[in-house]
Amino acid sequence: QVQLAESGGGLVQAGGSLRLSCAASGDTFRYLSMGWFRQAPGKEREFVGAVDWSGGNPTYGESVRERFTISRDYAKNTVYLQMNSLKPEDTAVYLCSATVRLRSGRPYVTYWGQGTQVTVSS
Repeated sequence: QVQLAESGGGLVQAGGSLRLSCAASGDTFRYLSMGWFRQAPGKEREFVGAVDWSGGNPTYGESVRERFTISRDYAKNTVYLQMNSLKPEDTAVYLCSATVRLRSGRPYVTYWGQGTQVTVSS
């Protein structure tokens, strides 16, 4: 099993910045990727960004590209989401995900954190 602990959410004014962190713990064989999704009330879960664990290459959702930056600390099994130029439409619960292989030869499994609220006021 993998546990994900998110932190860093809160209330910020439009144009401001926040940094989210997600630390993974548990006995695993290999990480494939870690990333962030978000879900606003009444909307579907949206992909925000992810980072390939071995190479560190990031990918982003279209709505956050060039405003958000995802990075990872390989040694700490932690992924970060730096959010700049925040807009009211960025308001959502942000969920951390980790796709891992628990044992050699087993399929990859995705785990989810409980989420952290980000609220951007206009």
